[in-house]
Amino acid sequence: MARVYVSSVINAPATRVWERVRDFNGLPRWHPLIRESRIENGEPSDKVGCVRDFRLQNGDRIREKLLGLSDYDLFCTYSILESPMPLTGYVATLRLTPVTDGNRCFVEWSADFDCAPEVVDDLVGNIGANVFQAGFDALKRHFSG
Repeated sequence: MARVYVSSVINAPATRVWERVRDFNGLPRWHPLIRESRIENGEPSDKVGCVRDFRLQNGDRIREKLLGLSDYDLFCTYSILESPMPLTGYVATLRLTPVTDGNRCFVEWSADFDCAPEVVDDLVGNIGANVFQAGFDALKRHFSG
């Protein structure tokens, strides 16, 4: 099993960052890699079990299922149902933790998945840099200005 883990600190209160990332259908509003997104069957975007169908800027399509969402613990967990990436069993969690020193936010994004041994390093590097860190960098830019 492969694992990706990226963490950072955003100079904004965790509750404000959570307001931005909480919407399971809201990726296009804060992540530069995502072009468009919709929740299937008209379900609410915070309903556990809902499925988002989104397109990347390059046109690739990904479908993900919301497995858990907590406004109290500030996290969401989801799985990939369909993706052009050669992986299976992908489950990821985006978690925010308040940093009381300076009223900042510690953010963590992790994923576990299975894939062929020859693609582990490429997938871990791509997801870590181009998905997780790129999302954190976009959030930092948003909250800095």
